[in-house]
Amino acid sequence: MATVGDFMLERLGQWGVRRVYGYPGDGINGILAAFGRQDKIEFVQTRHEEMAAFMACGHAKFTNEVGVCLATSGPGAIHLLNGLYDAKLDHQPVVAIVGQQKRASLGASYQQEVDLVTLFKDVAGEFVQMATSPDQVRHLVDRAFRIAQARNCVTCVIVPNDIQEEDAVPTPPREHGSTFSGVGVARRAQVASNEALQAAADVLNAGSKVAILAGAGAHGATDELIEVAELLGAGIAKALLGKAVVPDDVPFCTGTIGMIGTEASDTMMKECDTLLMIGSSFPYAEFLPQEGQARAVQIDIDGAMLGLRYPMEVNLAGDAAATLRALIPLLQRKEGRDWRARIERNVEDSRRKLAQRALEPAKPVNPQRAFTELSPRLPQDVILTGDSGSVAAWYALHLQLKRGMMASLSGGLATMGSAVPYALAAKLAHPGRPVIALAGDGAMQMNGINGLLTVARHWQAWPDKTFVVLVLNNRDLNFVTWEQRGMQGEPKYEDSQQLPDFSYAAFAKMLGLDGERVEDPEQLGAAWERALAAGKPFVLEVLADPNIPPFPPHIVDKQAEQYKEAIAKGDAEGGDVQRGMAQQGDRAG
Repeated sequence: MATVGDFMLERLGQWGVRRVYGYPGDGINGILAAFGRQDKIEFVQTRHEEMAAFMACGHAKFTNEVGVCLATSGPGAIHLLNGLYDAKLDHQPVVAIVGQQKRASLGASYQQEVDLVTLFKDVAGEFVQMATSPDQVRHLVDRAFRIAQARNCVTCVIVPNDIQEEDAVPTPPREHGSTFSGVGVARRAQVASNEALQAAADVLNAGSKVAILAGAGAHGATDELIEVAELLGAGIAKALLGKAVVPDDVPFCTGTIGMIGTEASDTMMKECDTLLMIGSSFPYAEFLPQEGQARAVQIDIDGAMLGLRYPMEVNLAGDAAATLRALIPLLQRKEGRDWRARIERNVEDSRRKLAQRALEPAKPVNPQRAFTELSPRLPQDVILTGDSGSVAAWYALHLQLKRGMMASLSGGLATMGSAVPYALAAKLAHPGRPVIALAGDGAMQMNGINGLLTVARHWQAWPDKTFVVLVLNNRDLNFVTWEQRGMQGEPKYEDSQQLPDFSYAAFAKMLGLDGERVEDPEQLGAAWERALAAGKPFVLEVLADPNIPPFPPHIVDKQAEQYKEAIAKGDAEGGDVQRGMAQQGDRAG
């Protein structure tokens, strides 16, 4: 007779699950035993439950499937939270399956007993339920998947360990109180009404300086975005999670927006008279047009996110690609192209300044150059993952992505530690594609080093073994250091910011992987070529200068007074900070 654990895995398979990321514990032993009795779903053992949740989120991002993570009760469940919040804030469908103590012990202050329904009520607020009977398991699994897919959210099913070993109930008894759920997600309405589409077109047709902001919700709408921009003579700026939505070689793509956005994007938003926002919840209002400056239209699959960041004149709830296709016949081609020409000149000027900054001397390596040397060497079908911190800035500003590439990082939560587990999930889902993770030394010391252990366990089964981890080793929690200086006007606080040195490349070699430590900027190009051709996972460790401000030139200049204030208060690296500011500000361009 099949157990509840067996039935759960069978049902996961019916929902299309091929892989579950998790860490063992006695609270899920009944489910783990069921894994051993089947071969359709792979159990991927991670080094920590947080990484299991990160990998489930990364799986969702790079496959358009539901990511699934598994953890035991108590401490294992608690460890999931950071990765699950990453999925929640980036609107990714993830199902967490969590063990619990035996039902008879609940309420007895038993060892490892935690009120898991309450614990997960925020992160999995759309659906979190604990099974109290085998009869429930079918509809709990079905609802968790259906809601996660339909609402792009995190859901959670809690299963006490004694239930896992009970006889499965694939079909509940046909009696009052039973429910009979099925597999399959209900899709949302794809396009707004004709009246709403015409109202949006009227606003866009009336504008003479149209700016488009595209986010992660515009994935899959590349051709439609470009066609709309061509009709309207508009430029396209990208939120960080939308970096791969439009290729960077499109001449009117201004790049990313915000604190780590380009000057071209900033100028376009300051000067536009019309804003079209698509699939984005970009939070920083100071980088959008001033209220009253622009008429605005927004498209988002989630109606609750409409009109949240800017007062929109027309809100369209629907899929980005489908909505844009319906909108295109209603748009009038703008004959005047002065606005477009100005945008393209600004794009060229921004790129020139950024390229020049990357060549400025540093102690020992300018971190930007690690990215400008990578950019022209990116494999056509590469998948890129980025971490939070200064790495995210260089990723945003210096990598020129082409059509067909995939890329993501932690956007809404902006948590450290996502790059390596994201990359591993991407590689397991797409073993024939090259994958590059971009991380700082802080994130590597937090969990990336342990992630390499999982890489070492799996890499020999991959048909394409290209898996590169770039580590910027600057012995500093760099982005926060610059925030201390540039936002608070305070000097670097050494006790909180300084990191111990560690030989990441040597550690990789100890695991049977490959690696190289680069201290000469002139060696970066050749080092990237060796990493990409290594035939095994490779850690490229770059000794990076911590005193290069991780912001574009116009932001460096804007914060100059606070930097000076921080130096005046006795920043131990004040001389190098002044040098970095002088090299990296707009005046240096």
